[in-house]
Amino acid sequence: MKLALVGATGLVGGEMISVLEEGKYLPLTSVSEFIPVASEKSVGKEVSFNNRKYKVLSIAEAINRKPDLALFSAGASVSREFAPRFEAIGCFVIDNSSAWRMEPHIPLVVPEVNAHVLTGSQRIISNPNCSTIQLVAVLAPLHRRFGIRRVVVSTYQSVTGTGAKGLLQLGNERQGIKGSMVYPHPIDLNVLPHGGTFLPDGDTTEEKKLLDETRKIMQAPDIRLTATVVRVPVYGGHSEAVNIEFEHPFGLDEVNKIISTAKGVVLQDDTDRAVYPMPLYAKGRDEVFVGRVRRDASIDNGLNLWVVSDNLRKGAATNAVQIAALLFSNEILTA
Repeated sequence: MKLALVGATGLVGGEMISVLEEGKYLPLTSVSEFIPVASEKSVGKEVSFNNRKYKVLSIAEAINRKPDLALFSAGASVSREFAPRFEAIGCFVIDNSSAWRMEPHIPLVVPEVNAHVLTGSQRIISNPNCSTIQLVAVLAPLHRRFGIRRVVVSTYQSVTGTGAKGLLQLGNERQGIKGSMVYPHPIDLNVLPHGGTFLPDGDTTEEKKLLDETRKIMQAPDIRLTATVVRVPVYGGHSEAVNIEFEHPFGLDEVNKIISTAKGVVLQDDTDRAVYPMPLYAKGRDEVFVGRVRRDASIDNGLNLWVVSDNLRKGAATNAVQIAALLFSNEILTA
């Protein structure tokens, strides 16, 4: 298949190239032609893929190449404008932006949770928000067994979630360099309870995404969820403190078994040896790590979890490539 990568020079685009090159999910031999795409200022630059150099093309040039699959990581406005143009030439689009996630007819997919929605009837497919992906990977198998009534989430999100500009601000501050700021305040030695933009009710857009996307992916419109999104001076990944109220009683042994056998999830929970998930060690990994599993004695059927994952890998690039692999293995792409 011909594969276009829109946003190839960005932080997530670079991670997508790495995941593709590893060939863990989608065989490298399945890519007959690689088409890197970026903004006009990057056209003509070179990117490497599978030990070859490729010149970056414009979106118009990429459409003329008639790719079979396009991975989009270039922002919501670009996706809104150009994803339908790729769709119109028969191309499948896996979009990493927020542009299409809550459109009722667009599949919003975490392969370990709802792969069944990939039927091929819709050529634009949405990749969820990074924080949502790691959350539902853990919530979904627990919900199937015990039923989830309510979830309270506090996130501790890496500056990598803001892209290269977030990395630059933190790096500059740590070196004492005065530079451009993507955040409204310093991030080094600080935490910001501010993810996305503030809405009239006081929540942020990032907090609203967690609620809306979780309900859609899990097909559980009645789950109540509230979130506080916090940006922290960390590179490796996003962390989440998750409090769950179940509908039915549970045993911790069964909870641990469900978590440890869930696809793509790793249980790291041995507090006697100070073993628990940390973003420092999740960096570069594709799994979702869970620890600090314990009862919440303040409510009936309450459970606390600590969930960590590399937001550039499973939270973005890996999940998108896994979706592509499903389309390819199910022969949807070649149908």
